[in-house]
Amino acid sequence: MVDKETLAQFIRTEFPQTRVVIDSVGQRAATVSLDVDDSDLRPGGTVSGPTMMALADVALYVAVLGEIGIVPLAVTTNLTINFLRRPAAGQRLRGECQLMKVGKSLAIGEVSLYSAGNDEPVAHVVGTYAIPPQHLR
Repeated sequence: MVDKETLAQFIRTEFPQTRVVIDSVGQRAATVSLDVDDSDLRPGGTVSGPTMMALADVALYVAVLGEIGIVPLAVTTNLTINFLRRPAAGQRLRGECQLMKVGKSLAIGEVSLYSAGNDEPVAHVVGTYAIPPQHLR
């Protein structure tokens, strides 16, 4: 298992373009967040789908790496998102991931996305990560 600080440093180094912050990791789970700004909004003033999908993908990646260790070549093989309601523009988004299964070659998890100040999820995501063969347990 990898701690939050180690994963945060890895993400900052390998993905300097991301603004996602790791809030917690452990016990087959991760919580990440993103301060939404104007660059994340689509016409009409709502948070864009790609922004929400990216947040969910990072949540899954962090949860997987928290479980199997720093394996940079673990990759997304599937990501399905259901947009449930409009997230608030200018509010922090939070992604809460729970891994459902961690096998030898695949990890599957689900992520709920929330707008700050709202207990109802704005999106539900299910994703699968492929774990490279050289890192099989």
